[in-house]
Amino acid sequence: MEYRVVDAFTDRPFAGNPAAVLILDGPYDEGWARRVAAEFNLSETAFTRPLPDGTRELRWFTPEVEVDLCGHATLATAHVLAELGVEGPYRFSSRSGPLSVTAEGGRLWLDFPSRPAEAIEAPDGLAQALGVAPLWVGRGGTDDLLVEVADEAAVRALAPDLQVLRALPARGVIVTAPGDEYDVVSRFFAPGAGVPEDPVTGSAHTVLAPFWAERLGRDELTAHQASARGGDLLLRLRGDRVDIGGHAVSVATGDLKV
Repeated sequence: MEYRVVDAFTDRPFAGNPAAVLILDGPYDEGWARRVAAEFNLSETAFTRPLPDGTRELRWFTPEVEVDLCGHATLATAHVLAELGVEGPYRFSSRSGPLSVTAEGGRLWLDFPSRPAEAIEAPDGLAQALGVAPLWVGRGGTDDLLVEVADEAAVRALAPDLQVLRALPARGVIVTAPGDEYDVVSRFFAPGAGVPEDPVTGSAHTVLAPFWAERLGRDELTAHQASARGGDLLLRLRGDRVDIGGHAVSVATGDLKV
């Protein structure tokens, strides 16, 4: 069984966010999928198979849990399908409802639900764990905390206490600020899901896009996730949907023997 590893939200190898992708012909055992994802030990491994209605089922597993929505592994899956000669647009059925990916302007574009954050009181321990004072805290997406801080330098300098973040009542923590060269910069931490820091997180931008569109007064934004690997995204807010554009690069192909 062939697998591919793809770097998503980058136009060069060894940057962006790597995902393993398995294109399957039919049903598979969930326990097997979890073991495969743990073996790859990437932030996400994507499994897709055809459905009778002409779409494809798409599921995503971290090394520890199945997640409801994953942007970079969806982008990676569409990239692999294109490499295999499957014509787009690519339509998926997922735990977050119908998703699609189209090619436009040299990029792949994810059509994802917009998941705005609502303001909340900062959970106990959040500021101490991050080592920075939040300007604003909300909850949105797939149960993520959104934390606005003063500037890009504060985002880049973060060295959070991951053990404290793991205990917070959230899937993950998105930390963001206005960018110097980009409209939006962010980082994403999800130690409770087995991902201490995610290199580039498409699902986080379903929260970031509506937040910054309102703050900046426009619906098209440039975004950069300031992890060590780094990644670039284009965002277009369309009502209750977000288009997320990015590149992808295949870096490895192999034969899964189990």
